[in-house]
Amino acid sequence: MNFLEQMKRRYTVKKYNPQGKISAEQIAELKEILNLSPSSINSQPWNFIFVSKPELKEQLAEASYFNKEKVLDSSHVIVFQVLKNPEDFEKQIEENLPEGSVNYYRTMVKPNDEAAIRSWMGHQVYLSLGVLLSACAAMGIDSTPMEGIETEKYDGILKNDSYETLFAVAIGERAENDNNHPTNTPKRRLKSEMVIVEP
Repeated sequence: MNFLEQMKRRYTVKKYNPQGKISAEQIAELKEILNLSPSSINSQPWNFIFVSKPELKEQLAEASYFNKEKVLDSSHVIVFQVLKNPEDFEKQIEENLPEGSVNYYRTMVKPNDEAAIRSWMGHQVYLSLGVLLSACAAMGIDSTPMEGIETEKYDGILKNDSYETLFAVAIGERAENDNNHPTNTPKRRLKSEMVIVEP
């Protein structure tokens, strides 16, 4: 099956099979794929936390609003975090990136206020979300991106002190009775000519 067909089949899962576990080999592959995600100037201001321990998922589920069951029944929850402190970020890029990239940050990003800098860093993390969802589709793994979580509570549970949570993704195997499956709820998108523009 080509990638276009895989993307046509991909959808946001609303109900998971609790017995459907993702293999260690596939998890290792997803970790490597996320590590290869693109970001502006190769900035990589992120952490990706893979959660599979039931006791930890139970804690996260209680901070996940209407996503509680998805967190509990998924194979893994991947939590996407961004560096909290722009000063820590600048130190990281100074230690790991070439001078040209560092100069770009200092010239184009750093002169903005802290809110704009933090927003720019967050945008980089969202790039990796697209990579993950596409990789899951290609690998036959079901997924659910979730902004409907209490991010501060996630931070308190995960205790990754230099980072803060932006969103999470549940992955696993859909339940047979998932009402959001395209056979029950057909996929709806705007017509191509409304969103694909050729001036």
